[in-house]
Amino acid sequence: MACIHPPSCLLAFFFFAAIASAQLSSTFYSTSCPLAIQTIRLAVRAAVAKEARMGASLLRLHFHDCFVNATDVVDDHKQGCDGSVLLDDTSSFTGEKTAVPNNNSLRGFDVIDNIKSQVEAVCKQVVSCADILAVAARESVAALGGPLWTVQLGRRDATTASLDAANTEIPSPKSDLDDLISAYSKKGLGTTDMVALSGAHTIGQARCISFRDRIYNETSIDSSLATSRQSNCPSSGDGDDNLSPLDAVTCTLFDNFYFRNLVKKKGLLHSDQQLFGGGSTDSLVTTYSTNTARFFSDFAAAMVKMGNISPLTGTDGEVRLNCRKTN
Repeated sequence: MACIHPPSCLLAFFFFAAIASAQLSSTFYSTSCPLAIQTIRLAVRAAVAKEARMGASLLRLHFHDCFVNATDVVDDHKQGCDGSVLLDDTSSFTGEKTAVPNNNSLRGFDVIDNIKSQVEAVCKQVVSCADILAVAARESVAALGGPLWTVQLGRRDATTASLDAANTEIPSPKSDLDDLISAYSKKGLGTTDMVALSGAHTIGQARCISFRDRIYNETSIDSSLATSRQSNCPSSGDGDDNLSPLDAVTCTLFDNFYFRNLVKKKGLLHSDQQLFGGGSTDSLVTTYSTNTARFFSDFAAAMVKMGNISPLTGTDGEVRLNCRKTN
């Protein structure tokens, strides 16, 4: 189902995050690969111009990458934004692609492969897949009308991945507010970060299986939204993969309509509407619903903070030649 109005064109850190960010630099590739950022930008813009939904998909890849293997930030063997989400299964480990939050849901791997090939053409085995994901997320948001931020660079790629971690660490669309706050807190992200990052659902689409219970069984939902979504999401049987926009108004424009929808009980996912319904985050949702500049500012800051979750740096990990497999 298409959105109604497509666009006309396409800080204070926790201690461990401060340490992580200190190992990264916005100018990391200035000498070793000066064309890296421009190459990624142009490739992302082309992909989003071809299919606007791809912007949301690339942003989500970065989020799902950063949230896995970062539960214990003191343990150097558990990393966050490390490109592990891109790895295919091997004889020695089962990767993250078939985890419940990712299977038949994550997409854009072919776009990342294309970007990697273009970057390799201008500088051989210099730019990590993890950094490509981070920059692609920024460029995707910008291509759809959202804010820009300074991406810290210098991440290295993981040489393994974890199906179990992907199944347990990525927040569920069925999460209650307390569960969401806790899940983000474990990554060093505060409640403001959580609400702002949830605003990424102003773009993209969700599968029927992720919101079926809400549209048939919950009362904290606008009746017209529930009825319209039921037409494309049967209560049982086939249809698990049928798509509906997370923001039915401007699903290919990065704006604050997600928060406007929440105030009207029009959040598609249970976890979305949990942000507004008498809880501790109501006031922030209200602010974002009327103040796009504040949302953009907080979102940009939260993206930087999330991107700095325990990166592999220095001689740890590797720089992959192929983002889907280790060297």
